[in-house]
Amino acid sequence: RIMRQNALLLERKPAVPPSKRAHTGRVAVKESNQRWCSDGFEFCCDNGERLRVTFALDCCDREALHWAVTTGGFNSETVQDVMLGAVERRFGNDLPSSPVEWLTDNGSCYRANETRQFARMLGLEPKNTAVRSPESNGIAESFVKTIKRDYISIMPKPDGLTAAKNLAEAFEHYNEWHPHSALG
Repeated sequence: RIMRQNALLLERKPAVPPSKRAHTGRVAVKESNQRWCSDGFEFCCDNGERLRVTFALDCCDREALHWAVTTGGFNSETVQDVMLGAVERRFGNDLPSSPVEWLTDNGSCYRANETRQFARMLGLEPKNTAVRSPESNGIAESFVKTIKRDYISIMPKPDGLTAAKNLAEAFEHYNEWHPHSALG
């Protein structure tokens, strides 16, 4: 009350009108290697260093197929590295026999022409979610929440190198031991 009287309150963030687009589809699929999703997140180390992580998940079995960590920004080269790593993990030196959907948000690193062309070369079919619709990539968004809550919040991260090593263990644990409620 006193702050309001002295005009010391911050302005409220304007409300974003709800999307008129209905969200009736499903991101999850019934078989592996039909649709993969990708996204990125960042976190801060104890020394102030910021790490940015890009990852790819299978929308059926929720396996983290590949990931990359950097102190730089999210860019198309990193996304392409993750794409290649995911294809190699699932198909070895072969390409998929039928295209795998590659579902992402509308980040510039995903929309870049080089990234989309590279995806098609690997047998991936790039698909973007609707603008301002994070729920359209809900599996990736849920993964970010899980990895931050169950792993990053408790792992030692005094600096970037230590955090990257511990993140590798976190991804391995997530793939091998973490329960996935959607899988029953």
